[in-house]
Amino acid sequence: MNANYSGLLGILHLALVIWAAVSIMGSPASQGRKVLWILVVLVFPVVGLILWFLLGPKGR
Repeated sequence: MNANYSGLLGILHLALVIWAAVSIMGSPASQGRKVLWILVVLVFPVVGLILWFLLGPKGR
């Protein structure tokens, strides 16, 4: 899979990563878990976003 994004797909991906980071920082999880989640989202962008959406804390 080619990881070179461009145009609207790249902007959409960036917006989702920013949303995930803000959502993670606002979650009730411990600081260690927040750092781990952010690293997962940054290191594995697509898989990390899917995992956060499915496994991350629901609500605040």
